[in-house]
Amino acid sequence: MSLITTLARLEAVDTGRAQPLATVRHRHLTDRPLVLVPLTTAGEAGAPLGALVGTDREAPRLLAVAQPRDRDLRFAFLAELAEAVLPHIEAYADVVEPAERNETDPATGKKTKVEVELCTDAGQLIVPSRAGVEFVRLLGRSMRFRRTAEDDPDTPYPAPARVPLLGRWLTHYGERARVPGSSLLLAATDLLNRHWATGQSSLEDQHLGALLSWIAPPAGSSGAEAALRAELARDGEGQLLCPPAGPATDPDFDNRLLAPAIERYDRARTALASAEDGLAADARLGELSGAEREIRSLLARVMLPTWDAVWRGLDLLRELPEGARAEDRWTRDRWSFTAHRDRVRSGEPPQPRRDDAVTAAQKLASRETAQAQLEAQEALDDPLVLAGRRLAGEAFLATVTDVEMTYTESKRPSPRPLVTVRTDERPHLSERTKVYRSLEGKPQTAEFVRAEEEPDQDGDVLLVLRILDRMGRGKEPAPGSVPGPGDRIAWTLFEHDQRGGPKLPDPEETPWTHGGPPGADAATRAEQPDPVTSEDLL
Repeated sequence: MSLITTLARLEAVDTGRAQPLATVRHRHLTDRPLVLVPLTTAGEAGAPLGALVGTDREAPRLLAVAQPRDRDLRFAFLAELAEAVLPHIEAYADVVEPAERNETDPATGKKTKVEVELCTDAGQLIVPSRAGVEFVRLLGRSMRFRRTAEDDPDTPYPAPARVPLLGRWLTHYGERARVPGSSLLLAATDLLNRHWATGQSSLEDQHLGALLSWIAPPAGSSGAEAALRAELARDGEGQLLCPPAGPATDPDFDNRLLAPAIERYDRARTALASAEDGLAADARLGELSGAEREIRSLLARVMLPTWDAVWRGLDLLRELPEGARAEDRWTRDRWSFTAHRDRVRSGEPPQPRRDDAVTAAQKLASRETAQAQLEAQEALDDPLVLAGRRLAGEAFLATVTDVEMTYTESKRPSPRPLVTVRTDERPHLSERTKVYRSLEGKPQTAEFVRAEEEPDQDGDVLLVLRILDRMGRGKEPAPGSVPGPGDRIAWTLFEHDQRGGPKLPDPEETPWTHGGPPGADAATRAEQPDPVTSEDLL
């Protein structure tokens, strides 16, 4: 936690209201995100109980599983979920624009630009909390390997036709959510926590109702009081007024309301199965329908407060202007969305259960690069975030006082102007430390040469920096490429664009220490125990 975040939390405790951590919105929000509020069955990981899903805040679609232990009812729920989610995703798959991408020629090894399709937008999925993101990943993992009757007519429990496809998409969204700065799958609590600091713990910030109570408390109430009511207040039946943001349910709700309702449903279903004639079957079918409606009503009652809270959180976030570089990160999401669309349409198999060594290393390296890029871009987009880096000595704000033109000593001298700046900050500079500033959206590099003098009575120091690049190819610097006296510039000690890591070996050259050489037989041997030989028997 940075110093400025700690100060914001202390101020939130003092004022009774959440304090802003950003002046702009650092995540992209589409015009029509798909909101998903899931519920799971207590005591059985990944067993769906119900969900509210939709793009219209006034008309959510309710999905429910009357008996979560029934395999057929769970498959029916997944089929309904596919009907609700896949049209939203597929609506963006066919709206494309031409784009260029660098591809390496396998024969020559040279990179060439090729024209490809890029989806103009992508389907965005919003869940209430971080646990909802993990549930989406778990759903995708449990669905993408299901066999349908079309795939295998002899499979004992065939899945509905679109369920494996939804599993592949949810797996992709879950994997993409692990990339820092990605906006394909977002948790409302993480979005709000990025932009506001509350006076409660990080664990309490995962309660969406309590978090919103700090950000926008009711009139005449402090954030702490409103958050306490959101967490503990119950109605006359002993049920929470603000249920958890899913996918877990309140144990008191499970014991007092849900369990008896499911038991009545089970009794009605057993009675229907034992009906001896049509009249009795009609009566018992009515009892079964009534029991199912009761369960659906209970689940809607639990999920609607969370559904409304997610949309209130999105309203608060839309009040902030979008950061300048958030669109660039969304473009990378669109590339990811388009690439997965192409893999699905080309008939590639589902994502593997376990990544090979090279793929895992590539994912880790790309996420580390994305994290560094995100931190740099947020600081460049937002003065409040940059202030935190300045407090840490990783950036400084300075005014140019003098510029001296110097050149390199070579056959073709290049300009290397010395820029003297005045600042009252204390960045962590040593000789030849690289510093960077943003010049027309691109980073310009300079290096620290020396400090001219000790701090004056105002605490200001003079620093001499040597500009190294982005001045054109001529003998004289291009106009505007060198700052002038009086310019006030933010310099950073961190790079604006992160470089890629070392080149990884091809999968065929993976060393044996990392599971290679790869192949179907090697993968099979790695997952199966050693074969039994005669030496293993007495």
